[in-house]
Amino acid sequence: MAATPSLPPGASLNLRRLNVLVVDDNPLSLEVLAQIVHGLGARSVRRCDSGQEALDTIRSTEIDLLIADAHMQSVDGFQVVERLRREPRETVRQAPAILVTGHSRESDVLRARDCGANFVIAKPVTPKVLVERIYWITIDKRDFIECEAYVGPDRRFRNFGPPPGMKGRRADDLSGALGVATEPNMTQDMIDALMKPTRVNL
Repeated sequence: MAATPSLPPGASLNLRRLNVLVVDDNPLSLEVLAQIVHGLGARSVRRCDSGQEALDTIRSTEIDLLIADAHMQSVDGFQVVERLRREPRETVRQAPAILVTGHSRESDVLRARDCGANFVIAKPVTPKVLVERIYWITIDKRDFIECEAYVGPDRRFRNFGPPPGMKGRRADDLSGALGVATEPNMTQDMIDALMKPTRVNL
């Protein structure tokens, strides 16, 4: 599969027609995510301040894009994506899902991939990085897999790195102020390598 091209110079994304669900149990982070999405033109932005509220919302609302914090109390973002992927309504079930995380450990990135997320973005989220990942999703040619063990974008990929010409946002680890990590945080480049590589020849 050819490498994914970067967003063309001067191009922009407009989310005006999308129903976006933003989920984070940190009020400031929720506000930042919602403002970024509004800045991309989204008129319909549903905010949920808990994973449980997001689960209830998925059951009753049309969703075209999910952006959720991976680590929340009680119900986390991984569980929210898993519920999204089991939604009976096909349009909702296949909606792109992006997880954001303050701790970008490899185990978390792999868990995000295995729960059916399209991408993982390390906090703090910037408009540029979010725009790029949404753009990658729009031109992603991966099949959508639906079977008993897994529902989501095809996971049969190998590491290759971000698309040519696109640099990772983070050059080093996250601040230790976020808590003690049990394994090193990954750079955005490393996350992208796990989530957006080239197809394996089977």
